[in-house]
Amino acid sequence: MTNSVDPLAASAEHTSESEKLLFGGELTYDYGWGAHDGAWLKLGLRTMAASLPRQVAVAVRLAREADPRAFTTIAVSEIARGITQAVSLIAVNTLLVELLAGGDITGRLRAALPSLVLVAVLSVIGSACRSASSAATGILEPKAQRVATERYLGLVARVELEAIEDDAFHKLMDSAQWGADSARRMVGYCTAVVTSAISLIAAAGVLTVLHPVLLPLLAFMALPSAWGSLTMARHRYISWHRFVQHVRAAKLIGQLLVNQQAAAEIRVHDAAPFLLTHFRQMAETSEREQTRLAWTGARTNVLADSARGIATVTTYGVLGLLLWHGQMGLAVAGTAVLAIRTGASSITDLVLRVTDVQEEALFVADLETLCTEAVRRAIPAGGLAVPENPDQIRFEKVTFTYPGADRPSLHEVDLVIPRGRTVALVGRNGSGKSTLVRLLSGARLPDSGRVLWGGVSTAEADRGQVFDRVAMVAQDFFRWPFTARVNIGIGRSSAAMDDATIQAAAAYAGADELIKGLPRGLDSLLARGYKGGQEISGGQWQKIGLARARHRDGAVLIVDEPTSALDPAAEQQVFDQIHQLAGTGQTTILITHRLHSVRHADLIYVLDEGRVVEHGTFAELMDPTTGVGAFREMYELQARQFLNPPVPTQLPPADTLPIEPADAVGEGQALS
Repeated sequence: MTNSVDPLAASAEHTSESEKLLFGGELTYDYGWGAHDGAWLKLGLRTMAASLPRQVAVAVRLAREADPRAFTTIAVSEIARGITQAVSLIAVNTLLVELLAGGDITGRLRAALPSLVLVAVLSVIGSACRSASSAATGILEPKAQRVATERYLGLVARVELEAIEDDAFHKLMDSAQWGADSARRMVGYCTAVVTSAISLIAAAGVLTVLHPVLLPLLAFMALPSAWGSLTMARHRYISWHRFVQHVRAAKLIGQLLVNQQAAAEIRVHDAAPFLLTHFRQMAETSEREQTRLAWTGARTNVLADSARGIATVTTYGVLGLLLWHGQMGLAVAGTAVLAIRTGASSITDLVLRVTDVQEEALFVADLETLCTEAVRRAIPAGGLAVPENPDQIRFEKVTFTYPGADRPSLHEVDLVIPRGRTVALVGRNGSGKSTLVRLLSGARLPDSGRVLWGGVSTAEADRGQVFDRVAMVAQDFFRWPFTARVNIGIGRSSAAMDDATIQAAAAYAGADELIKGLPRGLDSLLARGYKGGQEISGGQWQKIGLARARHRDGAVLIVDEPTSALDPAAEQQVFDQIHQLAGTGQTTILITHRLHSVRHADLIYVLDEGRVVEHGTFAELMDPTTGVGAFREMYELQARQFLNPPVPTQLPPADTLPIEPADAVGEGQALS
């Protein structure tokens, strides 16, 4: 069974005028999981049935990995329930035969007593199995979600940096995040599918034994309910796609009306009535669609109930005819009624649960695809050993182009970074400085050429060892929503985060006074919006970042614009500390636009459009008789801005300003 309705086309037809005005059309998320919009409707019953075993197998694999004991409990309990159900129906048939047999009532009751006890015992066993299965499912679902989530997060955390920056990979991650939740739900849905299937098999088996004609009657009586359930599931799915964008847009407007940043303009420009008008129009559009769905549901239920009523009357009529002609005993007929009701209910539940499994399986499949892709794009494990303290890091004819870029960010770059020296990288924005340090740290690999750590190329090295040798303070380093202790200690999370170690790193970076001023010291939460959370300034965060790099204690320290948010005194203190590191044997690479801060660098490289155009000491680069003058020109340009500040515009003398008559009268009165 298929459905030709396209939910995306249907939602586009119902796009409101408000959406067209405000958003230029339908407001739709541009995420990976959006690729599955309407996919479920394209599946017919045959397709669903064919793909069901594979999807159940995925859920089974996840469940067994998450908790083998709970999985075994569910499997045994459900099989036992099916067996008890079948035996119970047979016992009920025997019970009815004994009760409806000839003779006195006492004798019949005595003869029926063993069957009655058996039915009671089987009922207790079935109830116990159902409880055990439900409990095991409740235990298994969160574990399956955790295993699925942990799996894809662990794999994604090890992919190459270019994968994280790839839009297609990002969309796959969006969808896979839903896949972890779907994996949890699939466990419950697949359990329900197995339960309904076993119950149906048990009922069908008993009916076949009782009389061959009873099995077709079961299908005839169950089909109306199954059709009604599947039809309403599809209608709800279509309707959701028709009104979801209106709900999404109305919610966005509601958020804007209470947005802190928009509050002033909403009041000054009196934008609230405009926004509320469109909020109401989109909400009313959603309400009309939901009203339509309610009427559709009523009509579908009437048709399904009518068909089910006809099927029920027909079934009982056939049973009556069989009884009339002596082809079926009264006890068999009674048992058949119970079995048909059980089977019909199982078919309806089975159809609904299969549709649930189909929808969740789309996202679980994305999760599997992401894991496969993450393994393919992972940073290779192992490689050549990297020296602890290489004598130098050398770039040899290194060229690198970002995916989708028109020209390379670095073009045949040659440079040497000696051990234990402070090396400065300067140049205009986009000259390739940050790209160069990404290649140096192993976060990226060159397209051509080599980055050598003491003779070992990063392309052949154990990249984990390269990362271990590097500490970095980027201009936009991440501000973790954790305590001050963790924000510093996460620089090397495998090391101890005790007070002495963390406070030493904080003191080095000048963050010790900041931490003393926090309510709970190192254990203060640095995250706004949480109870007890503290908000600190950009300059204070830079000190935390420098302390983090100090705690990491890498052989190479990369500092990218470390003082952009610091006052002059704090800035000078930071640069003094950075220069002191060279004396301890640590290699420091400094990227900055403030050229006065590189005066004490041992070596300066000037980059322009991805090439090294000049290098040398500060004195060599400032000497007019040497070099190309690129650094000297930039330095003198910055120096002139401080030496010759712009002259403020002066107003003309007061006696030359025009005076309005009213002001003149006031002035004369004041003078008098």
